[in-house]
Parts: sequence; C-alpha cells; structure tokens
Amino acid sequence: MNPKEFRQLLRQKGEELYRDMPWRQDTRPYYVQVSELMLQQTQVARVIPKFEAFIASFPDEKILAQASLAEVLKQWQGLGYNRRARYLHETAKMIQREFNGVFPRSEVDLLKLPGIGRNTAGAIRAYAFNEPAIFVETNIRTVYIHHFFADDFDVSDAQIIEKLKMTIDHENPRKFYQNLMDYGTYLKNNGIKNITQSKHYKKQTALKGSLREMRGEIIRRLSLEYPDWRDEIRHDPRFDEALQGLIRDGLVEQIDSGDFHLTK
Repeated sequence: MNPKEFRQLLRQKGEELYRDMPWRQDTRPYYVQVSELMLQQTQVARVIPKFEAFIASFPDEKILAQASLAEVLKQWQGLGYNRRARYLHETAKMIQREFNGVFPRSEVDLLKLPGIGRNTAGAIRAYAFNEPAIFVETNIRTVYIHHFFADDFDVSDAQIIEKLKMTIDHENPRKFYQNLMDYGTYLKNNGIKNITQSKHYKKQTALKGSLREMRGEIIRRLSLEYPDWRDEIRHDPRFDEALQGLIRDGLVEQIDSGDFHLTK
C-alpha cells in the first residue's frame, strides 16, 4: 500500500468510525494534556466521565495551579497511576510561573513540563495546535503493523516513525491522528492483536494483588479522610512499601501526630 492509498483508507475509516470526545470538541492544549495523561493505561469509556469531572473542578491551568495536590488527587480517584495527577498539577504551576500563563507550543518547551515525553509532546502539538508532529502510541502501532509490518516481529518505533513521516497528512494532522486512534481501536476490537509484534511492547501487570493496587487503596482512603484509614490494610505485606513509595513520590505526607495525609 502506497502513502496515498493509506491516507485515503484512513480518511474513509475515520468517517466511518469517528468517536465523539470532549477533548475533540474543544482542543485547547490544557484539555488535550489532561486527556492524554488520563488515557495512559486507561480506556476512553472510563476516561470521559473522569475528564468531565476534572475539568468541572479545574477548568484551566490557572485554577489547577491554585488547587492543592490533595484536591487534585481526590478528583483523580479511580484512574490509578496517581503520579499522572501530580504531573498535571506541577505542569499547571510551571506554566503560570515560567511561561506567563501561556501553554507552551514548541517541542523544546513542552519537554520541560513534568511528565511530558516526546510522544505526549507530539500528541499535544498535533491535537491542540494541528501541527504535523510525529509520535507513536499503541493504536498507531496497531495500525502500522497491520498494514506495513504484518509478517514482522520486533518492529521498532523507528520503523513505524519512518512510515508515519511518509504517510502523515500535513494539511490536517489533527484529523489524521484522530482517524488513526479510531481505526486502531476498531482493529483491536475486531481481533487484530498484533501489539506483541512491537519491539516496545510491555505487558501491563495485573492490578489485583499488586503494589499498585495497595497504593491506590491508600490514596482512596486518605482522600475520603477515613479516621481509621489504616485498619484492615496495615497488616497487608504490601502496605509499608506502598506507603513509603507514596511518600517518596510526594503524594503523601506524615504530620506531627504521626498520622499521614495527602500532600497539600
């Protein structure tokens, strides 16, 4: 399949499979950043109501920057990987402090923001600013492996990037990537399970019984301000390590009484 044929196919699939999402209706960079961090490790259907609740509480970077981390973590409940919430909070403060309240646009400046790597920076540039940035994520890998590397294994992101550069729609990269996301989801839902052919594939560990599960439970109990929040879980062999990890990550603090609370 040549680049022109691929772009035509993608436009057709995009029209057939388009999914409406709040961050597609309003593509301001703050909305795109919130959605991108929420979508890491979390399905779209779960993200949409959490996104809407989060934006209702923190409608822009300035208001988010003025909130406490504890408030942000409470709104983040149910998404897991709570460091993502801290990154959003730190980014909002950094934008106010170092960028005069203006969301940065260049890759160089975006990479200065906490929790923003090259792929997330590329997504922000494409979706928020409609720039032909090159980035790779799971759905993109699924589509390109399916069409260009179906018989290959250990397909590198560098190989996919080479094809991306050949096929990207420079006139409307935002729509191009939206089409890729929707088509990739469609392929996966219809039995195309080729992600293990990617050199960068890492199987996510199960939540049940994991240290991550205990970290989330501690955050949940502290956010609800249970007076006896440690009861029932303090004897779990994961408890001490999970609590100390949350302290190291700056998500939980010990107070003078010896108890703990979410970082203010």
